[in-house]
Amino acid sequence: MKKISLLAAAACFLSSLLTGCTIGDTEYVLDLKSVGYENHVFAINGSKCTREEAKLYLCNYQNIYGNEYGVNLWEHDFGAMHEEDTLESYVKNVTLSELANIICMNLLAEEKGLELTDAELALAEDAADEYYSSLSKEETAYMGIDKNDLQEFYRRYAIAEKLYSTLTQGVNEEVSDDEARVIRVLQICVKSADDAREVQEKLENGDDFASVASNYNEAATIETTMKRGDYPSEVDLIAFNLDNNEQSDMITTSEGYYFIKCLSKYEEDLTEQNKISIIAQRQKQQFDDVFREFVEASEFQLNEEIWDDIDIDTTGAIQTDSFFAVYDKYFGE
Repeated sequence: MKKISLLAAAACFLSSLLTGCTIGDTEYVLDLKSVGYENHVFAINGSKCTREEAKLYLCNYQNIYGNEYGVNLWEHDFGAMHEEDTLESYVKNVTLSELANIICMNLLAEEKGLELTDAELALAEDAADEYYSSLSKEETAYMGIDKNDLQEFYRRYAIAEKLYSTLTQGVNEEVSDDEARVIRVLQICVKSADDAREVQEKLENGDDFASVASNYNEAATIETTMKRGDYPSEVDLIAFNLDNNEQSDMITTSEGYYFIKCLSKYEEDLTEQNKISIIAQRQKQQFDDVFREFVEASEFQLNEEIWDDIDIDTTGAIQTDSFFAVYDKYFGE
């Protein structure tokens, strides 16, 4: 399930605070004023998100996130929690964030003259028909939507992804094996200089690396994979020059002391996967450079009364979680 694969990789997300929105390292703040329209949750530059659209996303996210790992988290007792830390708060924040992304991206698409083709409009209609037919009476009643609404929501979503694809065209997709190379290693990481000296002495005396690691390593794991940038640069410089079964001397960094033994200097499948991640990160950066400027100049208004009044139905009557999967069926590559 894609679940806004392109959008989530690219656009701004609300932080754990309802009013926080970040793009890259920059935080923006929603202007918390009533938008003045009874049925609208928020507005961005006058473009409004309806209660119905918000409930549609909320229903899908409550079941996507509420049933992670095959467990119904809505039925799980997490004990005493602050209101801002609850699952409901998290799902509502994700919903608000994604809808803000889509509205912003639609506005920017309009500014750039992007439109859906007749074929894409037909796909949105087909997707709306299929998704609507999957809904129960309780779900349509809760959301208050019909097929015409769904067609519009799918069109918005498709325009947002089309904008992302357009703005990321021309990104350099050449990634060398060495740049993307993933290696498999054993590691020993310690914070204390005294411990580091003890580890160094044992390794110099020929003690087995894994045995020493089991007694000293303070990292979460002993065996792990590494790609460039995962560790301090001092570690990268040495680890990626080790041959199979070769181990490093002590590596001193500002974060502590490392010892690395290379098990495999080239993990082919993981390297290929990392190439895809590197390209995606380049696309995200190119997109953010344009999108950040647009967001900085935009006016955000949230109708707090309407938004706070929307509750998640956890009675079990709302089961729908396929809005995005249906989109992928019709618009997926």
